[in-house]
Amino acid sequence: MDLGTANTIIISDDKIVVDEPSVVALDRRTDKMIAVGEKAKLMYEKENPSIRTVRPLKDGVIADFTACEQMMRGMIKMVHSGSRLFPSSSLRMVIGVPSGSTEVELRAVRDSAEHAEGRDVYLIFEPMAAAVGIGLDVEAPMGNMIVDIGGGTTEIAVISLGGIVSNNSIKVAGDDLTTDIQEYMSRQHNVKVSERMAERIKINVGSALTDLGEEGPEDFLVIGPNKISALPMEVPVCYQEIAHCLDRTVARIETAVLQALENTPPELYADIVKNGIYLTGGGALLRGLAKRLTDKINIQFIVADDPLHCVAKGAGIALKNIGRFSFLMR
Repeated sequence: MDLGTANTIIISDDKIVVDEPSVVALDRRTDKMIAVGEKAKLMYEKENPSIRTVRPLKDGVIADFTACEQMMRGMIKMVHSGSRLFPSSSLRMVIGVPSGSTEVELRAVRDSAEHAEGRDVYLIFEPMAAAVGIGLDVEAPMGNMIVDIGGGTTEIAVISLGGIVSNNSIKVAGDDLTTDIQEYMSRQHNVKVSERMAERIKINVGSALTDLGEEGPEDFLVIGPNKISALPMEVPVCYQEIAHCLDRTVARIETAVLQALENTPPELYADIVKNGIYLTGGGALLRGLAKRLTDKINIQFIVADDPLHCVAKGAGIALKNIGRFSFLMR
């Protein structure tokens, strides 16, 4: 399971069985779960006073323990609703966690999983899971660097001999890009946009470079209320202005990558220059990001195949090889 700030992905028997937003809708009076995943996301920012929708994870860690437990239970039910092969109480789970997690945060994830009917719960650091998911030999005496840009955290790790040699985990990621867009639209165009609309802008015209050449996307039409008069507005947005508004946050990710490289032993540094640096997570899909980082750092950045599912795939492989992988935490 890749328990992410924005999306939760579950792999069972080498198949992605759940790929849903990390959102749960609860009844305000009884705290009973009404919906989870995509159904709950449709209610997000549209709820009435009797319903509250919660994103239980913030900055990669559990912010609402009860809601997280309900969400995990709901998603595990999705997997096993049609299967009677084994009781859910015998579940063996491997869960990806941020590499900068404290003992308390790791305990919270483990407790949530056990309350959601997991019997054997193992934890794996997300950059390690991403490396396994990409297909790298993490136990070889060879340096590999992973930059995993999720919703709440960016995980940067240098991996060698089945361990993380140097890592930098920063709370700057996809959600910060979304917030940047919301603030920019409000400040520059006087239009109020919701978190979901800002997310759509990021997907449609988000870019890390102001010049994408012919690959640049078409302008995206934003509809929202004027901040002052509350009258409806239609604002076309181009990728160049979004690239300007995201510049500061992308620069913070660049700085974090440079800091991780500073702490890398020279022998491993040489391997990284030769092998390149892998980008995974939803943030890796930002247009022009790999090129911008390559130009800035002078090391080739490679966007992994299917970057959204690398951590979940790695956790799935680790689950099959629990006896072999020493880096799994019990």
